[in-house]
Amino acid sequence: MSVTAVTGAASGIGRQVALALARDDASVALIDRDAAALSRVRAEVEALGARAMTIVCDVTRHEEVKRAVEQVAASLGTIDELVLCAGVYIRRPAPDVTIEDLETAMAVNFYGCVFFIMETLPLFLAKSRGAIAVIASMDAKKGVPPDGPYVASKAALAGFADVLRQEVRERGVTVTTVFPGWVDTPMNAAFAAPAIAPKIPPERLARAIVRAMRKGRCELILPHRARLLAYCSVLAPALADRIVRRLALGGTVLNGPTR
Repeated sequence: MSVTAVTGAASGIGRQVALALARDDASVALIDRDAAALSRVRAEVEALGARAMTIVCDVTRHEEVKRAVEQVAASLGTIDELVLCAGVYIRRPAPDVTIEDLETAMAVNFYGCVFFIMETLPLFLAKSRGAIAVIASMDAKKGVPPDGPYVASKAALAGFADVLRQEVRERGVTVTTVFPGWVDTPMNAAFAAPAIAPKIPPERLARAIVRAMRKGRCELILPHRARLLAYCSVLAPALADRIVRRLALGGTVLNGPTR
């Protein structure tokens, strides 16, 4: 039975990953800053017959992350897998972006993942075994306006994971970077996805994440047809720009805040 730590576990992709792991008989450490929501997810995980624990943690604070990793290892005996789902979506046209926008996006989406990797990796390397799944975004493959702050943070995360994967694979640790398109989660509730790229059910994405991580795949892109945009962005970026505009891949605002 594997022990998996999941960040952002209180809702959205993280919650569904935790449930998918529970169905696969894993012990799950649920990590988030929302204590009440964590308790509800823990009850769902335990109802599936899996062992679970909850840790309230602000992923932007290194000391809290360090304590969280120590708590998981002490309570569950080890950590075998790490799934990094915590994130924030900050959407603002480039001329209007503030330093606060960029700092918040990087603090949660980049450092909030890298801190956990830094604290967990020594455990994996010591036993020459471990798996890390990093949730980036298709935005990291092809930036879509007006997602500048979000794109910057997810592209940084994907770049770090790309290098990390190459450095640790021969030491028994795998790194899978996940590039989802629009996902039907609370974070995206204020937006309508374009008809050509409807929102992915988070439970479908979660199952795919667990499979990819367990197989040690380098990357996972969902929906699969999004690969075409990624390839086009590399081979013909101007054409990719036109596709983004013509198909309105940035989605539209329905209601509520955009961060």
